[in-house]
Amino acid sequence: MKATTKTVNIHEAKTHFSKLLAAVAKGQRITICKDGTPVAQLGPLDVPIPVRRPGLLKGCVTIQEDFDAPLPPDTLAAFERGA
Repeated sequence: MKATTKTVNIHEAKTHFSKLLAAVAKGQRITICKDGTPVAQLGPLDVPIPVRRPGLLKGCVTIQEDFDAPLPPDTLAAFERGA
């Protein structure tokens, strides 16, 4: 995705900074100018997307055989009365 560029002067950048950051978060680049000369640029960070590694915790997590067994009556009663 190619970022679009918008040019603003310093006064506009100070006045509408939050709106400019929202545009940057959507991928837009903002060039800030002083007297028509570009002096700075706001742009989205190039944050790498982490690689998902399925099975990373394989063997580290165990699930008991009775994990879905009904709760004991006293524990169930405590949940139902909000204790």
